[in-house]
Amino acid sequence: MSSKTNTNATKNEAKPALVPKLRFPEFREAVDWEETRLGRMGGLVSGLTYSPNDVRESGLLVLRSSNVQNGEIALDDCVYVDPSIKGANLSQPNDILICVRNGSKALIGKCALIPERMPLCTHGAFMTVFRAHMPSFVFQLFQSDRYQKQVDGDLGATINSINGSQLLKYEFSVPKPAEQQKIAECLSSVDELIAVQARKVDALKTHKKGLMQQLFPREGETQPRLRFPEFQNAGEWVDTELGEKVDLLSGYPFDGSDISQDSSGVPLLRGINVTEGRVRHNPEIDRYYTGSTEGLEKFRLLTNDLVIGMDGSKVGKNSALVSEADAGALLIQRVARLRAKKASLIQFIFQRIHSPSFHSYVDRINTSSGIPHISAKQIKEFGICFPSDAEQQRIASCLSSLDALITAETQKHEALKTHKKGLLQQLFPSPEQRTTS
Repeated sequence: MSSKTNTNATKNEAKPALVPKLRFPEFREAVDWEETRLGRMGGLVSGLTYSPNDVRESGLLVLRSSNVQNGEIALDDCVYVDPSIKGANLSQPNDILICVRNGSKALIGKCALIPERMPLCTHGAFMTVFRAHMPSFVFQLFQSDRYQKQVDGDLGATINSINGSQLLKYEFSVPKPAEQQKIAECLSSVDELIAVQARKVDALKTHKKGLMQQLFPREGETQPRLRFPEFQNAGEWVDTELGEKVDLLSGYPFDGSDISQDSSGVPLLRGINVTEGRVRHNPEIDRYYTGSTEGLEKFRLLTNDLVIGMDGSKVGKNSALVSEADAGALLIQRVARLRAKKASLIQFIFQRIHSPSFHSYVDRINTSSGIPHISAKQIKEFGICFPSDAEQQRIASCLSSLDALITAETQKHEALKTHKKGLLQQLFPSPEQRTTS
């Protein structure tokens, strides 16, 4: 009898309460959140399988992974099919578009909320749509750490897709509908701020791109269409190969056994550290050299050295000027270092390298089917028109000031995203945050 009584007592024993760290005042005394599966909050709509023969110049828009950018639907890479194609499930406003299969694991699980005003659309077979009862809240759940951990758990080491039926089994903690709505409104307002800031950054980048097209001569020409007043009668620019103006050095092939994550070693600057316009760092990509540096002094970087990634999908686009913080790092193979005697000259060259004309040049010479790459010789052979030293400095100063503005606005954008991430961690509980009731 006592055994039966104990069993019933265990069954009726209250589970530990699940509540977030941060709760709106009107809900602080509300009931605890409940664990539930995603399948109870809506359902999936499968994607469309189509062939290249089905593609049209216009018609029914097919949303793919490339259309999911930073939580929003981007329509700059569109595919259309005949609206009468069989098997197309039309998407609806507030559907949540999810990438469930892709060659890049980083994209799997990424999602976007389909806005109210969208062209007639469906979605591809590598995508799925989750049609939720409370879409704005579920979309925010999909931004949480708990969602990402479940996605990562599904992918494992080799799998590059999420199974739809498994997706519906994902578990989340949810409050009552009124609190769901309040949370969704709060986080959606932050999303709007992030989107506005992103558009501001994009507008500045577009402005700079247009300005560069005016300030630099077009291919085959030796004068730009726009010149500063003091240089309008300064004559033609001199066309020469880049190698005539810089000292170019390719990085050293360091022994892998001497490359470590131990920060007591000498910092290495690798291709992965060089991104579009800047040198980036984080513990996952930073590496250090722990061997002897004897005979390696020429591979040490100086402030204002220009570094260019020599291979990878963004070859030609990944270039940056070395800052004081990165001076002294050692240059590794597959990265080129360009050095000039004058800071104004290398800054002018950086603006030319970091422009569509250099990117187009790299694309033209990259005709192999293997990993895209550019050689030191090909970098040296890139033709650049140079004005006088004074005009070089004027142009570099103008564009550098724009770069500084873009960097400042980008940092604001990143700060907003960090703020949102912190809010998500506070507003959504995780199983590790359980407290006893």
